Amino acid sequence: MLIPQYLYNWILSLHIISVIAFMAGTMYLPRLFIYHTETEPGSKESERFKLMEKRLLKQIVNPSLFLSVFFGLLLSSYPGIFDLSEKWVWIKIIAFIGLLFMHVLFVKHYKNFQNDKNRKSARYFRRCNEIPFIFMIIIVIMVVVKPF
Repeated sequence: MLIPQYLYNWILSLHIISVIAFMAGTMYLPRLFIYHTETEPGSKESERFKLMEKRLLKQIVNPSLFLSVFFGLLLSSYPGIFDLSEKWVWIKIIAFIGLLFMHVLFVKHYKNFQNDKNRKSARYFRRCNEIPFIFMIIIVIMVVVKPF
């Protein structure tokens, strides 16, 4: 164990807070992309969306992702928290990798919008908006219910 047992609840609380912030930002960013697709590149509205997307990604999503991983790794150092021989742990890890993939994809789209090179439709981003929610459901069920 890397850290004292009496800090467990604090670390768990900080992990949950950072995960909530990450998920909120991850689910809002594609909504901004949807609205951004409806603007003319270079317009005042488009530039406003660029700023909103940048602030959301750089000030909320990226830091909260880092903190989620950091506190999650600290939690995993506690004995008995999870066992890699259990299936639920691996399903959770796979779902988290899926969330990371979506994050990387959203960063790619963010850069395209920043450079006025978006080629995706609002419909595409509506579908992208649902995927992190599905991964979140899987993760929560795996951690709380541990069905496997």
